[in-house]
Amino acid sequence: MPTSFLTIIRQVLTLPVIVIAMGYFVDIYDLILFGVVRVKSLTELGLNSEQITSWGTTILNMQMGGMLIGGILWGILGDKKGRLSVLFASIILYSVANFLNAFVTNVEQYAALRFIAGIGLAGELGAGVTLVAEILPKHLRGYGVMTIAGVGVLGVVAANIVAQNFDWRNAYMLGGFLGFSLLLLRLKIRESGMFEHNLSENIHRGDFFSLFRHRALLGKYLKAIAIGIPLWYVVGILVMFSPEFAKSLEIAGEVTAGQALMYCYIGLSVGDFASGYLSQKLKSRKKAFTFFLLLSLFSVIWMYTLKGAAVQDFYWSCFALGVFCGYWALFITMAAEQFGTNIRATVATTVPNFVRGSVVPITLSFMALKGHYGFLPSAAIVGSVCFTLALVALYYTHETFHKDLDYIEA
Repeated sequence: MPTSFLTIIRQVLTLPVIVIAMGYFVDIYDLILFGVVRVKSLTELGLNSEQITSWGTTILNMQMGGMLIGGILWGILGDKKGRLSVLFASIILYSVANFLNAFVTNVEQYAALRFIAGIGLAGELGAGVTLVAEILPKHLRGYGVMTIAGVGVLGVVAANIVAQNFDWRNAYMLGGFLGFSLLLLRLKIRESGMFEHNLSENIHRGDFFSLFRHRALLGKYLKAIAIGIPLWYVVGILVMFSPEFAKSLEIAGEVTAGQALMYCYIGLSVGDFASGYLSQKLKSRKKAFTFFLLLSLFSVIWMYTLKGAAVQDFYWSCFALGVFCGYWALFITMAAEQFGTNIRATVATTVPNFVRGSVVPITLSFMALKGHYGFLPSAAIVGSVCFTLALVALYYTHETFHKDLDYIEA
């Protein structure tokens, strides 16, 4: 058994997997940094506590809205021009935006740069997962994507440590520098042979709207999006707004968003490795995903029972949320495996970004309900809808573990 496991590690840890995992680490650092420095940065810009919540929601939605647009843009380019072109262009865009974020003087500039950064951040994961899924043999591709996601989500730990020890402006500057440094490593990565093999003028590549013209493709696409929505309900509501959530639960002590996000994302890293490994052992993406989705629902319910609990108990519940929502790698793998090479990057890039973008309607619905029902009931209503959609979509999703990916969608 040890020899077999070491063999798998050697086969999976190729240069593309390592470099893409590092890229996703920087991607997550930049993506989550606003949540970590939200209160500190907006306070310095002169906002009061009520404005910090309202503008914080607006800026978060601007970033996620940018990711919706970027997801479509980079997905199409990934199928038309290649996976590597997206990996280069997207990292340049979000690195520049994050560096400039260090010099904002008002919330309007802040929101505009988070929107631009969101467009850039949208290309990293989908193009990377597509490339790895196409260069690794099918019995290893789950391990490869698992490694990317497991290493990548630790970027939030780095974001929290940096934000605690440095000024928030320096934290944004560091994100920009990290992104530019990765460009040198990516010069050594080669394009997917599967993509080059199917590079023909007679094949329609990157046709995003074909997903809506064909009923079967549309059904698979919408289900692929729906099953991932609970993760961003957890991150976008329960953890991102954990200080406000903790007050509603009357937690005995001060909860900071940075600490809550760090505990959650350490859990996500553990969960990504665990869910990916379980899917390989069960030889089933769907069974492993069902197991983790149900446990994530129970972990949300557990958090609601913590009224009056200690701060550390609240942080441990954030860790549990992360572990059982740690199916991000599995979710992206399932999406990529369901579609042909000519639209695979489009799907693998747009699906996670539509899920990330679901934070916009999730937070808007939550804010609309909060005035009528209060903080906790509103979060529970929104969460119930998210988990119900995911469970129904997962039930009708087909197994993809043994699927050969070298084919074209007609």
